[in-house]
Amino acid sequence: MRRQRIALLGSTGSIGRSVLDVVRHLSDRLEVSVLAANRSVRRICKQAREFRPAQVILSDHQACEAARHALEPQTDVRWGPPALIDAAAARSTDMVVMAMSGTAGLLAVVAALDLGKKVALATKEILVGYGEPVMRLARRRGGMVLPIDSELSAVHQCLGGRPTTDIRRVILTASGGPFWRRGLPSKARLADVLKHPTWSMGRKITVDSATLMNKGLEVIETCRLFGLRPDQVEPVIHPQSIVHSLVEFHDGSVLAQLSLPDMRLPLQYCLTWPDRTPSLTRTLDLAAVGRLEFHAVNHDRFPCLKLAYRALNMGPAATCALNAANQVAVEAFIGDRIAFGDIPHVIARVLAGLAASDQPAKPGIKRLLRIESSAAALATKAAAALTDRRLRRKE
Repeated sequence: MRRQRIALLGSTGSIGRSVLDVVRHLSDRLEVSVLAANRSVRRICKQAREFRPAQVILSDHQACEAARHALEPQTDVRWGPPALIDAAAARSTDMVVMAMSGTAGLLAVVAALDLGKKVALATKEILVGYGEPVMRLARRRGGMVLPIDSELSAVHQCLGGRPTTDIRRVILTASGGPFWRRGLPSKARLADVLKHPTWSMGRKITVDSATLMNKGLEVIETCRLFGLRPDQVEPVIHPQSIVHSLVEFHDGSVLAQLSLPDMRLPLQYCLTWPDRTPSLTRTLDLAAVGRLEFHAVNHDRFPCLKLAYRALNMGPAATCALNAANQVAVEAFIGDRIAFGDIPHVIARVLAGLAASDQPAKPGIKRLLRIESSAAALATKAAAALTDRRLRRKE
């Protein structure tokens, strides 16, 4: 059996490194044809020497030159977004794993789906901001989007090939982050926000988990990926992070996917689908877990979750703007320019400023790119005003 050739875009981040763990584990089935990252020269060079891809791509030009000096002529080293698109569309690529942050890899995903390829998607921003045109393209060209998020992967597994019209309701579980019992402390310190009780993740996604915006983004992803209405997707707090999602069908049956919290399992599911093979994940011992708790989400305590539902009901332009505003607001908080409690205020300001003319029913990718840019600019302005107000209070 020929090994499946993977273009791993975002190889040096936590998801990318987990993908490479799975490739090592299943080296008889999988191989890496392309490694791509932003500017982590030392790490990607080490990966390239181990996995021997035909090509390495870096988004940063200076980093590209350094990697070229270290790896060529054995490895073809390229630079920039056009190289990502070419790699995704290449005949030597069977599957694209998109693990780059933000929307840097959007056009590479589009290129792969346009050729009917399989895309394993870890980047929430692509489905949240561009999910409608991306999924329309996938359906039209025969491409497939497989979600790497543990919660969305769980929904896919629970469906087991059934049509999504069989779904009455999807229940997305949330660990709740560090503040789920009491809601958001408006002046929480970054160190406290980053104390996630279950998962080890990057700073941006950990902040999103604390505000529950991460769950709001997953609600949007679920609606886009499976074609569901907002009222069909419900989050619940599940502190143990053992049950990753549940699907209720029209006959009243509820199926759930359970496993220990380990991203390598949903990653392997994507890379080997529809096959099931032994994984690196430890066996789940329910007796050792002892108790599985579920708690209703108090939406009033988590305004970011309410904003996500508001944007979803407004339409695809609003979810694109929401995502851009959240990225700006979280970066401003991490940079100590705004308070933790200011994050939802920045996002609300952007949604309120979204003109009716900016909300077409079925915007294309080019239109959404413009909406994303203007929303980011408005969010930057709103965050700067909050920063100025904060500085004046200190004087």
